[in-house]
Amino acid sequence: MRMYRYIRNQYINKKSIHKLMNMSRNRLGLEAFSSYERGIEKEWLVENGLGGYASSSIIGANSRTYHGLLVAGFREPLGRTLLFSSLDEELSQEGGVFRLATHRYPGTVHPTGFQYLEKFTLAPFPTWTFQAGPFTIKKKLFLVHGKNTTILLYEITGREEDNTGEKTSSPSRIRLYPLVNARSFHSTTHSKDLVFSEKPLKNGVKLESSNGFSFMLFSDLDFHPAPMWYYDFEYDMERKRGLSFREDNYNPGFYETKLKAGTLRFFVAASTEDLSSLSLEEAEDLYTKAVYRKNLLAFNSKLSDPFALALLRATDPFIVRRPGIGRKTVIAGYPWFSDWGRDAMIALPGLCLIPRRFEDAKAILTTFATYSKNGLIPNRFPDIVVEPDYNTVDASLWFVHALGRYYAYTKDIDFLKIVWKSLEAIIENYRKGTDFGIKMDSDCLIRQGPQLTWMDAKIGDRAVTPRAGKACEINALWYNTLKTASTLGNLLGKDTSVFDSLVEKAAENFEPLFWNPEENCLFDYVYEDGEGKLIKDPAIRPNQILAVSLPNTLLSTEKEKAIVDRVERELLTPFGLRTLSRAHPDYRGSYRGSPEERDLAYHNGTVWPWLLGPFVSAYMKVNSPSKKSRADMRALLLGFDKHLEDAGMGSISEVFDGDFPYTPGGCIAQAWSVSEVLRAYVEDVLGIKP
Repeated sequence: MRMYRYIRNQYINKKSIHKLMNMSRNRLGLEAFSSYERGIEKEWLVENGLGGYASSSIIGANSRTYHGLLVAGFREPLGRTLLFSSLDEELSQEGGVFRLATHRYPGTVHPTGFQYLEKFTLAPFPTWTFQAGPFTIKKKLFLVHGKNTTILLYEITGREEDNTGEKTSSPSRIRLYPLVNARSFHSTTHSKDLVFSEKPLKNGVKLESSNGFSFMLFSDLDFHPAPMWYYDFEYDMERKRGLSFREDNYNPGFYETKLKAGTLRFFVAASTEDLSSLSLEEAEDLYTKAVYRKNLLAFNSKLSDPFALALLRATDPFIVRRPGIGRKTVIAGYPWFSDWGRDAMIALPGLCLIPRRFEDAKAILTTFATYSKNGLIPNRFPDIVVEPDYNTVDASLWFVHALGRYYAYTKDIDFLKIVWKSLEAIIENYRKGTDFGIKMDSDCLIRQGPQLTWMDAKIGDRAVTPRAGKACEINALWYNTLKTASTLGNLLGKDTSVFDSLVEKAAENFEPLFWNPEENCLFDYVYEDGEGKLIKDPAIRPNQILAVSLPNTLLSTEKEKAIVDRVERELLTPFGLRTLSRAHPDYRGSYRGSPEERDLAYHNGTVWPWLLGPFVSAYMKVNSPSKKSRADMRALLLGFDKHLEDAGMGSISEVFDGDFPYTPGGCIAQAWSVSEVLRAYVEDVLGIKP
């Protein structure tokens, strides 16, 4: 409450935005890393705008194959590639050695550097404070935006006395051991699989791997070559997921300098570019620019609410310019997802329109329009250079929705003229029929083949959640697409009579096909069996909420309210909507275990935070934007405030368990989770709309 009063009374300028972005958020003390098990529960991530990133647990122990201090954003030959795994610090003086790193090996954790960790702060970038004897070590990590470059800044302050009050007259020194690799971030590797060659540089080394990667390590400390392999690192999270979890990392040597009373500052950097002339002053200047960039994004958004600003900060990692594509796109989730069309279009309003990143929104829409094929925008751009996947029925419909929202925020009629042909192509191909069995039937509703909706999990060739036929949310999106096309077409002076005719027929046939009078909500999907008999699936799923939340809907107010009530009663949790009612025999309330076990639960009970966006919009619509409904939805969304200090710190996870205590799972930072919570909070709770 104190912070809210500060916001309300404070004049919002760049300096105050800086305070708000960093005020008492994501600052952890000893209780968060009192043990190895607790320390790996919280993870951090910093991105570079290319799809590359740095990420690990707060205690520096890599618990995933995806963890590392530089995962470079490439397209070839392996896609995103782990180059710089960790940097192990070792302080030594007479009578003792302080090893600040933490690693898991078979049967043990060694060293246990987290015992010297006193504080971790996430904002504006990850910062660790260690206490080792008479020395306080402060370490900051950041990535240079638009480059595959990681820089760590160190500040070590030494006292003349140790913790017992004794004079520290003995010589002290610090060594830093970089551990490197050159592998796809999806996999593990071993010393027998990889060979490194080294070329000495001034205060560093250039490394070339036998599988074709070249990168460099730099510092303003002296580098001492001493190549060797470290064996059998273990990654706890991959073990839990039933995946490969053990590997080796290469150490080319170490940096070293003496320590004494007073303050010592230095840096260590890893990059795919030549930074051999980089000085400490230049490294610190790059850090200042990186902080300024983050604060400028908040300032330009014109938002001042502290929760909105926290979510705003979480949006930035997802907007990237991907190597190989060469255009702006959206990473669906970190650490392992690439760019997915459906996710990008659903996330675009929260990622780009709420923060007023209109040029980025236009660039992302242009990227997917450019790669459209037969009326379909790409479902996914793979990490490596191959043809995009187009196997989705709803991505193109979400594209039209995003385009409509873009115009609502910008009134950019010129851009509408540029992408109009893409919009027309979508509708024309859906009408006449396109790939994957996507086609408009005589009732002017859309049917599609198997595994084309967002509930697309498969185990081998088996569909976990079969929905081939006519799905309720696809046809709600189709109606919204036709209405949006008619509205935008009229603005451009186009003949929209065909769209208007389809709108009438779709509206006429939607309710008789999908309304379930027994449950007072929508059937999830409808299909014909092998004998031509029409089968309607009564499973209570969250897909029907889109028939209420989209800008253009086709049910009566009474039926819309019935849908919201049913979804609230059976699917709502503090962190999103369950994907299936607990009363259904296929319900699974826990998302964990092997890949097969997780796939079985993925859309059969697992909670998805992104669905809270449509739910909040639908709830506010049917309950009127009253003071009570606004307060209820505000309280619901603010439940994520605590989650921002959990799991993937500063972001929102991909999924949560369907059962209490709703443990987070999946990706630690998911684009549509963050964006839809932010959009609903700003548009529906704060009431800031175009």
